[in-house]
Amino acid sequence: MKNLSIILNVILLIAVGYLYIAHFSKNVEIKPAEAGDENKEMFQNVSIAYIDSDSLLTKYELTKEIEEKLATKQEKFEKEYQNKAQGLQQEISDFQRTAANLTVAQGKALEESLMKKQQNLMRYQESLTQQLRQEEAKLNEELYNNVSEYLKEYGKKNNLELVLTYSRGSGVLYANEQLDISNDVIKGLNEAYLSEKEEKTAE
Repeated sequence: MKNLSIILNVILLIAVGYLYIAHFSKNVEIKPAEAGDENKEMFQNVSIAYIDSDSLLTKYELTKEIEEKLATKQEKFEKEYQNKAQGLQQEISDFQRTAANLTVAQGKALEESLMKKQQNLMRYQESLTQQLRQEEAKLNEELYNNVSEYLKEYGKKNNLELVLTYSRGSGVLYANEQLDISNDVIKGLNEAYLSEKEEKTAE
């Protein structure tokens, strides 16, 4: 699916608003412009780290599994649609070839029948597209929930203050690599995912 990686990336960017920050206890002072004393105090001594959202998208095993599931289902739907479309095209070709031998009434009846079949094919295509979107939404929700719940626990255990997402083309022009916790987060996510998968297999 052309927009799959973009959609998944958006899902992950939303989820990564609450992330693990085990390695960085260094405090960074943030001074909002024209902030009052209360706001200044609120934003002082905030521990900051970031995760590369592109790495999370490509290295998290659950993301790979979701992409494979959607690609498989999309391929299946495309074949089903193509088979029906080819069958209709053959009927249209047959009608065009034999139209001269038909009476006006016969030709009109066949033409109306083909138009109905074409409309049904369009509705069938819309139905497949809707099914694919529903499946995509279901899997994206699963992805979001897994990432979100995992990161919430990490945040609680490690007194998380703030973790940003970083990716090429984002609003962040520079990020110190020492603040990058992507590998740790992805490792933890994959361990949790594989452990859960093994438990389901054992049942």
